[in-house]
Amino acid sequence: MTQFIIGWDIGGAHVKAALLTKDGTLRNLALQPCPLWKGLDYLKRAVLAIERQFITQPCQHAITMTGELVDLFDNRVQGVEAIIHSMQAFFPNQSVQIYAGNHGFLTPSMIDPAQCLRVASANWLASVHFVAAQVANAVFVDIGSTTTDILLIENHAPNALGYTDYQRLVSDELVYTGIVRTAVMAVTQQAVFKQQEMSLMAEFFASMADVYRLSGDLNEAHDLSDTADGGAKTQVASARRLSRMTGYDFDEKDMSLWHDFAEDIKIRQKTRIMQAITRQIERGRQQDITLVGAGIGRFLVKEIAQDMGHSYIDFDNLVETKMQANTLHSSDCAPAVAVAKLALQSSLV
Repeated sequence: MTQFIIGWDIGGAHVKAALLTKDGTLRNLALQPCPLWKGLDYLKRAVLAIERQFITQPCQHAITMTGELVDLFDNRVQGVEAIIHSMQAFFPNQSVQIYAGNHGFLTPSMIDPAQCLRVASANWLASVHFVAAQVANAVFVDIGSTTTDILLIENHAPNALGYTDYQRLVSDELVYTGIVRTAVMAVTQQAVFKQQEMSLMAEFFASMADVYRLSGDLNEAHDLSDTADGGAKTQVASARRLSRMTGYDFDEKDMSLWHDFAEDIKIRQKTRIMQAITRQIERGRQQDITLVGAGIGRFLVKEIAQDMGHSYIDFDNLVETKMQANTLHSSDCAPAVAVAKLALQSSLV
């Protein structure tokens, strides 16, 4: 009998995994880069690296994903099928369950094209179901490297308007903004520089990792992506990349200007996320709610909660942990933790 379960969150840029014992205790976490748009070989490399890190006996596996969206695949069904087939091949003699949102867990043999659409990009639902079981009235906010999920919870149940990415973009439950990979030009086309509001160059000169490196918020262990120019991940290099957006010649003596510039861009991204959170709160029946923060950008959720006058709970506080030394926290890999937890509660595990 296997003693462990691994929750997998297969993304288009990263693979996250959580190792839990059968009593639900978190024992280890892993985060690996996986530019899946370049090919399925990158998924294999990421999974094998995580296996080496965990070093366990055969495990049971619970899988959720968003990687089916990458342009390696013609459509979501093809992407889901390819990822499931790959994960089966990696673990041929081990139990594999696929998370299909409100339809629960399915074995790979149960998944047809209709089920594929329930599997596609359902990782947010795993997280919100796990949180809702523990927090009665909340807005769950998971800010990652690329996207932000914002979900209303009422009376211990998710109250989501959308299910597909399209529906969730319409409802503001999915905001396509994150703290590492997002291009600065996708966050704002204007900013304050040298005490003046100015237009910015709409070029991929810098990413939000540069902004948060300068603001001091970025945990470098979370930044696994290339920089916009392929250059160094230092404060000076980040300031230089940001300077290109203004047309103002960079000089290292002007670092204070670039710190201020980064803070202004941070505020603009935070304001966009706050607007989406407010939209969810206003449609709910409860105004006295808690913000539950997850993802590598949860520091923003904590700041927003303080700005809005709401209490804050970190996803970490909802997870029983006996983990080895690790630079990661359960909040960093919330869907992977949640899908393993839900699988343990299901009849399939």
